Amino acid sequence: MASASPQSVRFRQASVDMLTDFLTNLNERNKDNLRSLPTCCSGDFKDKQLFEYTLLMCQELQLDPPVAYHAIELLQRFMVKRLTHLLTRGGASRAEARAREDAAFEQTRGNFALIVFSCVQLASKLSLHSHIVDINKAARFLRSVGLDFSKQAILESELMVLKGLEFRLHPPNPFAYVETLLEVLGHNEPSAPVERLHHLCRHVLQFVSLQRDTLYDTLLAVTTHTRHPTAEQREKFVAVTEDCMLLGVGVIAAAAFILRVGDWNQVVKELSHITGISTISISDFARVALALIVGTT
Repeated sequence: MASASPQSVRFRQASVDMLTDFLTNLNERNKDNLRSLPTCCSGDFKDKQLFEYTLLMCQELQLDPPVAYHAIELLQRFMVKRLTHLLTRGGASRAEARAREDAAFEQTRGNFALIVFSCVQLASKLSLHSHIVDINKAARFLRSVGLDFSKQAILESELMVLKGLEFRLHPPNPFAYVETLLEVLGHNEPSAPVERLHHLCRHVLQFVSLQRDTLYDTLLAVTTHTRHPTAEQREKFVAVTEDCMLLGVGVIAAAAFILRVGDWNQVVKELSHITGISTISISDFARVALALIVGTT
């Protein structure tokens, strides 16, 4: 792949060759992620309250909104690895295992706000379009919200997250998928108003992220044709909730419908052609998102 990444190139500035590389890379990483989903990965660190908290933190720090999506992806990966490590160390009796579990969650709870901030701080440093949150700004901000951490503690937390992620800091985030897919759509369909779609997709993606649980619960009911899915159906559906490519095309399709972009079905077909995701899956996702946006069941 090219040395650049979707996050390091401004929208509509990537060449066709770079777009091809970006899309291929995102598709492969999405498939790899879906193939290796950990058992505790079901959106645990992507709920509404946590996303709101991260988004507000980025706003207060005057960071570009996509930084919040990147920070949440870093947090999700770090916390899954951290908890898995803390809860599976060595063999022990049931009592010892329970005590270790309680200690692990207590330790995590005490440092969780700082861990979230460290992920935001790292995401800011990886974005070329936002102000970097240096140690002085970090300390001032945390004090302003009532979190009195020393500069040493802030540095140690950042290093802990870095090590926990094995210094792999470029997990594709949902906004990167949306932007890359929009660029490819604009290349394949020059008449598509991708600049206007880009602006609206920001709002649709934010709404979908805030309504994540409701959206996927509704989508599960739609795809299974039942209001009471079985445990097995829910387990299989976890992969859908983590499919960033589906999320990307669904957000674009919903935005295109709102903008009344020409032949909406043609847009959906083109998105299907680009990603290999069925038109039915894209339409179902978009319609559920639109129903939530307008407040209908």
